[in-house]
Amino acid sequence: MIGTAPDPYVARDKIVALRPDVVTLDVEMPRMDGITFLRKLMKYFPIPVIIVSSLTQKGGALAMEALDVGAVDVMAKPGEAYSVGDMSVQLAEKIRAAARVDMVARARMIREQHPDQPSRKTLALTKTTNKIIAIGASTGGTEALKTVLTELPHDMPGIVIVQHMPANFTKSFADRLNQLCRIEVREAKDGDSILPGTALLAPGNFHMVARRSGARYFVNVKGGPLVCHQRPAVDVLFNSVADYVGANALGVILTGMGKDGAQGMLKMKEAGAVNIAQDEKSCVVFGMPREAIATGAVDRVVPLQEVAATIMELL
Repeated sequence: MIGTAPDPYVARDKIVALRPDVVTLDVEMPRMDGITFLRKLMKYFPIPVIIVSSLTQKGGALAMEALDVGAVDVMAKPGEAYSVGDMSVQLAEKIRAAARVDMVARARMIREQHPDQPSRKTLALTKTTNKIIAIGASTGGTEALKTVLTELPHDMPGIVIVQHMPANFTKSFADRLNQLCRIEVREAKDGDSILPGTALLAPGNFHMVARRSGARYFVNVKGGPLVCHQRPAVDVLFNSVADYVGANALGVILTGMGKDGAQGMLKMKEAGAVNIAQDEKSCVVFGMPREAIATGAVDRVVPLQEVAATIMELL
């Protein structure tokens, strides 16, 4: 081994300086995800790359995409599949084999197999170990959120929430939930990371959007016009989750008046997310869930008392 790098930007400089025979690459890294980096590497500095990641254990879509982009092999990190010792032997064998790959011929083969393959337009990773739960609610939502969040275990994936509520009320509501829940609940601040075991509530009178930097998800809290007569608006959050989280997201629409969230949830569905809606009987107002269901965006319609269990089942 001639070098290591903590992120793709450092890796880029070291690859140019050290000119290694083979690069091993994780998919989840800070500042830029591995697939984006792999695309850039294959375009500007083609070199044999082995993807080493926990994401490849089940031969998922991400491993296939990495191979399509130009990786010569994929393998899993140590875990249930095999031990550290097993991995060292396999990795050494794969590195020796990768070093003999003719990258010019491989690039030509990939072009022939995917002659018209467009670049990915989505800003979301195909698959990641970090999931995000996005929840929208309005009238009756304070009690509905309490019912759902208090039933979730402490190690849940990160949660982002829009509850229609005026400014100066959301912090008190978040503090109240935080006292009742096993997860941490707090009013979101601009730049907060979306972390496992934490729920971020959009502050009153501000929109909240999800963003991604490398494999890190975070939120931006910002102003802007009313959307569906609301600020914060569920559609604003859901649209951003569709763009930046994609198939790594799970959407939940709870009781509320109007149609806020319906189009955003549809966009999430089209991006690969799985969505849940609260059923009519348990809703205070069945407006928002009904509109989302009508778009075809909802995968499961369940009573309020079953929402938390359904979230955990679908995860």
